[in-house]
Amino acid sequence: MKQKKQAEVAELFALDEKASVPIWLQLKNRFIYLITSGHYLPGDQLPTVRSMAADIEINYNTVSKVYKSLEEDGYIESHHRQGVFVCDVSDKPGVSLAVTAEMVTMEYIQRCQELGLSLAEISSLFNEAVMKIKVKRNKEQGDNDASQKQRKEVDSNIIRFPSVTDEEYSPAGNGA
Repeated sequence: MKQKKQAEVAELFALDEKASVPIWLQLKNRFIYLITSGHYLPGDQLPTVRSMAADIEINYNTVSKVYKSLEEDGYIESHHRQGVFVCDVSDKPGVSLAVTAEMVTMEYIQRCQELGLSLAEISSLFNEAVMKIKVKRNKEQGDNDASQKQRKEVDSNIIRFPSVTDEEYSPAGNGA
């Protein structure tokens, strides 16, 4: 069970040791994203410094530095001998969906650059991915529209008698 928890934490906080961004900053940015995106809610208790360091296999002092920085920035607060808890950051200036999206986008761009892609290639890949999602949504929406159109056609072919109510038309299990 402990290994499963450790694997989940390690996956949630996947850090790239080869990246140009320092490990402590990657971890801090990941925490900020998880807090501002709602993964961690106000009042949620975070893992202890020791357990976090063990789970993601980095130095205890690195995690401690991140927690101190997050506390200074108002994302978390430490209660002596009780643990570290997430603060309500909904009214914090600069914390919004747009800020979170920008942070994720910048991380995406940086990782792509580390793979050796140019900005033009990154832009092309991003635009291609957006187009694929749009096509998929349009197809799904088209399927829904086609189903609705078929239902309307069936409904329009039903002969309705003025003295009969809609409830009497519905197949309510009366054997008709």
